[in-house]
Amino acid sequence: MRIAICDEDEQELARLSGEIAKYQSSRGVSIDCHSYCNITDFLCELEGGEYDLVLLDALMSGGGGAQAARELRELDKNVEIIFISASSEFAVESYSVRAYYYLLKPVDENSLFPLLDSVESKLFVQGEQGFVLKSRKGVVRVVFSRLEYVEVIDKTVSFHLEDGVIHEITAALADFEKKHLDRPEFIKTHRAYLVNLSYVQAIDVNCIATKNGHNIPVSRQRRSQVQEAYMHFLHQTGTKMLRSGGDPAVSGERLDSAWRILLVDDDLDERTYWAEILRAHGCIVDMAQNGGEALKMASDGPCDCILLDVMLSGEDGFSICKRLRGLMDVPIIFLSCLTESDRQLEGFAAGGIDYITKDTPPELFWAKVETRIRLSRARQSRTQFRYGPLLLDLAERRGLMDGKELSLTSAEFDILWCLSEHAGQIFSPEEVFEMVFGSQPGDDRQMAQIHMSRLRRKLDKAWEAHHFIETVWGQGYRFVSPD
Repeated sequence: MRIAICDEDEQELARLSGEIAKYQSSRGVSIDCHSYCNITDFLCELEGGEYDLVLLDALMSGGGGAQAARELRELDKNVEIIFISASSEFAVESYSVRAYYYLLKPVDENSLFPLLDSVESKLFVQGEQGFVLKSRKGVVRVVFSRLEYVEVIDKTVSFHLEDGVIHEITAALADFEKKHLDRPEFIKTHRAYLVNLSYVQAIDVNCIATKNGHNIPVSRQRRSQVQEAYMHFLHQTGTKMLRSGGDPAVSGERLDSAWRILLVDDDLDERTYWAEILRAHGCIVDMAQNGGEALKMASDGPCDCILLDVMLSGEDGFSICKRLRGLMDVPIIFLSCLTESDRQLEGFAAGGIDYITKDTPPELFWAKVETRIRLSRARQSRTQFRYGPLLLDLAERRGLMDGKELSLTSAEFDILWCLSEHAGQIFSPEEVFEMVFGSQPGDDRQMAQIHMSRLRRKLDKAWEAHHFIETVWGQGYRFVSPD
């Protein structure tokens, strides 16, 4: 949870920060908290989307807390605001800016903690049913239930919300299709449109009319599919979804205990963006903005993985990595905008197990993080995995087919290891290369195809009855277990 505290009384500001720290410790949640004793400084730094909750003194100078809250609302319609004041005279005015609550000073844990629990619960639900965008106006959270339709024109994807707000991002519609079409309420009506069926008023021959008065085109090829999907959606809404209050399922939800990940980056937008992706996959994320905070958090408690930016203020990520290596044996993955091969090699030399560039798509980012954590945990517990006649021994880094050892290079073993961890999932040659070697200049596709061709020949020669790695033409490769 991202919290900002604004109070001109420095003692009160320190006390509130202390209460937040106590809450974080008692609940075991991740909180990124920032304090401001000047409302002007706070608003000047704000772009919208940085915070989930703002604790705001109602009696601040420069127009007062209520005026500041109105300006905050113009920048961020989703942020929760809790007014804190020594007087109740502004309580009524707080409703005009849709304040979450109004607390009277002195604030203690008995009054504050239940509110923080409530906000945390609400954010969790929103996070499960939404996604984060790095839009042209900053980082914003988009909730599926408030999204009316998605439109692409040229290379701009526009997300139209029910209240008329539009978030734009330079991308392709294909980048967002899967996460939307995996949900029952979304349908693709045209090559340039995704529509939330919850907002459909009527379906005509060539278009959909939404409840908010928008006409969305329907292509001839998709006409019958859209009509059938809408009828099915109405039936589902009347039965399952009404009983459950909505479908809480999230693609990729983890069924085992939550992994704790330490994310170290001095850029607030970047921390927010990557943390939301990790939380959407069920992870607990602790965040640090510099090496000192990272070392302290690593000393205070264990984690399953560390994501470390290279260009940190003060001591750089490579140096911090070496020090973290002395504290714990967990995967350390560099997450950086630097793509040069020599910097990546420096990262591996410092003790990093992988190097992910910040232009990596979210699903590939998650696949790499998940793979590294699972492989690390496998080393600590189970070191052998069997897929029919194929046995992978992680401790010895060798593969055996029907008891006979396969002559695998280190790269071939890593490819087989990574693909088998995601059996059935298709990876392009570039994704295979990046999962194993990280982003490096050169022809990634050709290099991956060479390694894959050699690996497949060895597997097929050792066991002709089954093809462990299949080629999906035009897409890539997948591991197929005979079990």
